[in-house]
Amino acid sequence: MGAYVLRRIGQMIPTLAGVMLLIFVLFNAVGGDPALVLAGKITNKEQIENIRKQLGVDQPYLVQLGYFAFEVATGFTCTWRSFTAKDEASKPPAKADTKAEAKPDAKADAKAPAKAAESGCQAVRSWATNEEVPKILMTRIGPTLTIMIPVLVLETIIAIFLAIGVAYVRGTLTDRMIMMICTVAMSISFLVYIIVAQYYFGFKWGVFPVQGWSDNFWKNVATYAPLPIMLAIFVGLAPALRLYRSFFLDEINNDYVRTARAKGLSENTVLLKHVMRNALIPIITNVGIAIPSLFVGSFLLESFFSIPGIGREILVAVNRSDFPVIKAATVYLAMITMIINLLVDVAYKAVDPRVTFK
Repeated sequence: MGAYVLRRIGQMIPTLAGVMLLIFVLFNAVGGDPALVLAGKITNKEQIENIRKQLGVDQPYLVQLGYFAFEVATGFTCTWRSFTAKDEASKPPAKADTKAEAKPDAKADAKAPAKAAESGCQAVRSWATNEEVPKILMTRIGPTLTIMIPVLVLETIIAIFLAIGVAYVRGTLTDRMIMMICTVAMSISFLVYIIVAQYYFGFKWGVFPVQGWSDNFWKNVATYAPLPIMLAIFVGLAPALRLYRSFFLDEINNDYVRTARAKGLSENTVLLKHVMRNALIPIITNVGIAIPSLFVGSFLLESFFSIPGIGREILVAVNRSDFPVIKAATVYLAMITMIINLLVDVAYKAVDPRVTFK
């Protein structure tokens, strides 16, 4: 197993390089000129060119790709000014121009990384708020995980046991009614569930607050998190139940199940001990696919319930054209996805010893 894990880790490096290259090409091809985005309404060509130099986007694409790789690896940004700052500092100061100069736009100065030349290499910062991007993501991950971890754990456990029960009564009226209810539930938009839940549980009955979040973890868990968690579980339960039911039904029709029944084992023992263990392989695969979403959260939940999570932050960054935040979130999500895929493959071996790594 150790050799397999090391080999998979080695495969992550070219995969991550491909993801970074794709992100770089997309942002340079369709993202537009970052200097124009930062400049806003400024039409002064000299200021726009100065911003372009500070960002390093006036350099060849290969050099810019090197800057991007350095940012991903270290969380710091260094442009050509970092290496020429000493030479510029040694030059005699230029004579003051007696001509009146146009005052730069205060908004643009606040957004532009004006201190890049002075500080050399510095942490990658948001264009919109000038906060360090790693700190933004670290402060947003807490609220997202507070909501999404209970959702994934409870939804998986409830769906597994409900799916076993439905598979036990397969072909009956109960089975058909449950499947019909799941189909109807899946046909309704998530947005409808959010609006209805906020209206009844928050506005009309006052059981939970409609929106909000605090700095106290336990207050969030007891007050603000329950409604989004219950809502997400309710919405995700229908497709998970249908999917897991199909996994159990596939196993129930195998020969080893008939053999276990012929030996006189009870139906509960057959389902819980034999069928469930073999059905866990596709279930783990499905859960592994959902785990990366833990670190992104739900855009709708975090937006409508005012949860300061990563999903909401990414949505705000897209609206502001905040490229550093979008790039960082995309690259880190790709890294998390590759790590989770490796852990899922290792979990296969723990669940089923017959699985071999090649």
